[in-house]
Amino acid sequence: MILPHVSLAGWWAGVGERVEISLIWYFFLLNGIYVVLSLIAFRDVYSHLLRSIYGGYEQIARSPLTPAISVLVPAYNEEVGIALTVTNLLHLDYMRYEVIVVDDGSTDRTLDELKKAFQLEPDDDRAGEESLRHAPLRGVYRSRRHHNLLVLAKENGGKADALNAALDYAQYPYFSTIDADVVLEPDALQRVIQPIVESDRRVVAVGGIIRVANGCRVEHGRVVDIEMPRRTLVLLQIVEYFRAFLCGRTGFSRLNCLMIISGAFGVFDRDLAIEAGGYSVDTVGEDMDLVTRLHALMRERGERDYAVRFVPDPVCWTEVPSNLRVLARQRRRWQRGLLEVLSARSEMLFNPRYGALGLFAYPFFWLFEGWGVVLELLGYAVFAALWMRGAVQSDYVIAFLFVAFLCGTTLSLCGILLGEMTPRSYPKMRHWLTMMFFAVVENFGYRQLTSLLRLLGIFDFLRGRRGWGRMERQGLHHREAAA
Repeated sequence: MILPHVSLAGWWAGVGERVEISLIWYFFLLNGIYVVLSLIAFRDVYSHLLRSIYGGYEQIARSPLTPAISVLVPAYNEEVGIALTVTNLLHLDYMRYEVIVVDDGSTDRTLDELKKAFQLEPDDDRAGEESLRHAPLRGVYRSRRHHNLLVLAKENGGKADALNAALDYAQYPYFSTIDADVVLEPDALQRVIQPIVESDRRVVAVGGIIRVANGCRVEHGRVVDIEMPRRTLVLLQIVEYFRAFLCGRTGFSRLNCLMIISGAFGVFDRDLAIEAGGYSVDTVGEDMDLVTRLHALMRERGERDYAVRFVPDPVCWTEVPSNLRVLARQRRRWQRGLLEVLSARSEMLFNPRYGALGLFAYPFFWLFEGWGVVLELLGYAVFAALWMRGAVQSDYVIAFLFVAFLCGTTLSLCGILLGEMTPRSYPKMRHWLTMMFFAVVENFGYRQLTSLLRLLGIFDFLRGRRGWGRMERQGLHHREAAA
């Protein structure tokens, strides 16, 4: 038997051609979608700001018709900053709301600090509905100083478990989830409830923008001076947050297929959340999981006249990782949580029953955010190998990389410009020049680093890794307490 002769050079040329075509299609499809989302975001943010001029936020905060909100705060080992966090929440400018703090089996003095700061006493009369499963409670406490503060002490079960316990005790029709180490603007609840108050559709969830607080000055639980951090890693994340929230989530919100509302700050319809089963303890992406199940619940009930919205106002400040070790844990966990949620709802893929969510958002997250990093890194690796063997022309490689750099920088600049359009923006010109500089710099190392961390997150998912990992923070409130 005589085998046909295939030259190695010809084989490499064929591989090179297929890799080139795949990368070009992947690249232009991804960036084309982001361009469309950015254009939608500009229109939506501009319209939102025009409405905000005439606002009516004060009327929303004071009207007896405005829905009351239960603010849920899961806390684990937050003894240094928990009192300042709760003090911040108890002074929000909103008529009817309650704050429910859940001490999730802390091994430090979190509960003792709460007892000391707010004069807690056992509340034997307050009983939960017990509609959601969670770890056993150790005690229920009511503040003698603040009638709207409730504290639950329970055995450790994780963030989702703590939120389920708080949901059982929440008494208002909407609830908001707040991380224990964030700072809210005084009008945060007014702004995030606005889509629910004004929409003629049933708004089942609203997400607020998360802003980076590293470098800002915090006094008495308020951001009083907006300043840029000094660490390069944090500056790169500021650019990334603007691009992800204002270009991405605003566009998905407009198309009513938003799949992610940050667990750091969001508002949800309590009855629907309980009907959907509350928060899942089987994933570290419990925030995305709940939003996805709310979409599914409404669609499966045949109710299409609903909305999941995103508010582009800066309402929540959080601390982002300031060193590579913590950033790596965070991004690997995010990627693992994303894949856990996508795999649990695989029936949505290209399913017209779920509308724009099934036909656009789910495929986008599955292909580009979920598994696309494998194709991207593999493609670049093969591309580099082919170029070293002379199978790809150098001028083609340079042209491709230049276009990729130009598109990435343009999208980041769009996010920065959208951030400038929102209230509470960075006040100095040098702030914006710094962000524009890092919108260029991020293309040379940072984006490749985050892609590698996402790939490691995929490996964690495939290995069935569990748990959150430790999130080390310097602490916004911690620094204030020390001062």
